Amino acid sequence: MRFTVNLDKVKEILSTKTISQTLITSSGTIVNGILGLVFYFVLARQLGPAAFGTFSVSVAILTLIGDIANVGSDTGMVRFVGKYINTDKIRAFKFLKLSLKVRIMIWLAVLSIGWFLVPGIVNGFFAKPELIFPMRLALIGVGSYLLFSFSTYALQSLQKYWIWNGVNIGTNLIRLLITLALIYFGFLSANTFLSVYILVPFLGFLAGLMFLPKFFDVENEKEVAGEFFRYNIWIALFTLVAAFGGRVDTLLSTSLLSLHDVGIYSSALQLSSIIPQIVFAIGTVVAPKLAGFDSDLKAKLYLKKVQIFTIFMAIFGIAVGIPLSKFIIPILYGGSYLQAIGPFIVLLFAQAIFLISVPAHTSIFYYFEYPKLFVFISFGNILITVGAGWYLISNYGFMGAAYAVLLGNIFNFIVPGLWVLAKFRHSKNEN
Repeated sequence: MRFTVNLDKVKEILSTKTISQTLITSSGTIVNGILGLVFYFVLARQLGPAAFGTFSVSVAILTLIGDIANVGSDTGMVRFVGKYINTDKIRAFKFLKLSLKVRIMIWLAVLSIGWFLVPGIVNGFFAKPELIFPMRLALIGVGSYLLFSFSTYALQSLQKYWIWNGVNIGTNLIRLLITLALIYFGFLSANTFLSVYILVPFLGFLAGLMFLPKFFDVENEKEVAGEFFRYNIWIALFTLVAAFGGRVDTLLSTSLLSLHDVGIYSSALQLSSIIPQIVFAIGTVVAPKLAGFDSDLKAKLYLKKVQIFTIFMAIFGIAVGIPLSKFIIPILYGGSYLQAIGPFIVLLFAQAIFLISVPAHTSIFYYFEYPKLFVFISFGNILITVGAGWYLISNYGFMGAAYAVLLGNIFNFIVPGLWVLAKFRHSKNEN
């Protein structure tokens, strides 16, 4: 009888609209992730560990600045567009227009100021002058990063998941095809591939705009600025801290290790990134739904189903990923990347914990509307990652970087999870 009940429960979970939509986004994310991984595999084999290290550090800086410059616009857009799109479309469109204008203005400021600051920062922190030009390219890439994320998050907030898939997959496919063409014609350098990485998302942004409603026509978008930025201020602070904390392993590795070792670590990090992409796919579906719930009972039932699903995915990923890594890494990256197997296994456990954290994290942002909590959690994560990372990387090289990520993800799982449980208990006692 127990087996029958459990089986019925599993069938119920798998038949929900959320799971079906998650399967849409997850399948698209898997295809997108495979295209992205092939892109990185090709680059790693063509460039070798040292040049691949240069490319990887540049991308890490690009995404770090892009996440900070976003000032919480992605999360705010999903929150408010998802909240108003069915009740007040004009107001929802104002949030779209405001978000786009903010991104463009911040990017122009970052590009104009950062261009002159790059040499001093690179020489002072990394002591690697060869990174100056790639870092300047990365500043241009901040623009494509911000604009492309606008299109994808706007589609997410409108729950247009098939189009969301198409824009993401199409962009990655075009980038891969251009890269293969450049390799065929002999254009082999980290800066060339970095330029492709930067420019193609501009096309993705334009493609996404074609499927969005005509929000440009709305006027007085400043009217929603107060609501937008009151919510976003904590998102922005969290993103500032989390963006740095999420890449401190690469930054410390670049400062303490050779670019060759950075390339080895980056290859392991990139291969493990399929799990964060699944996390993103699940969050794409879960976030707007949580934003629309009006009772704890609905939220708890929904979160339980998502939690079961994420635990299953995490266990499956570890069970499959570890034994395959010893065969996949040398085949995909080449013999010069055999050392990446060790850090990959550690990172796989870290990312599995990240996956299990999805229900707690998304409920804090979109149901409880308390992003402030993650500012403090991110500070704690940085203290753990920087403190442990500096010691571990100095003593254990790129393996130390992987251990630091694992410690940070354990912290990021335990604290939000306990907070959500306490919040639901407190709410139940009040009722």
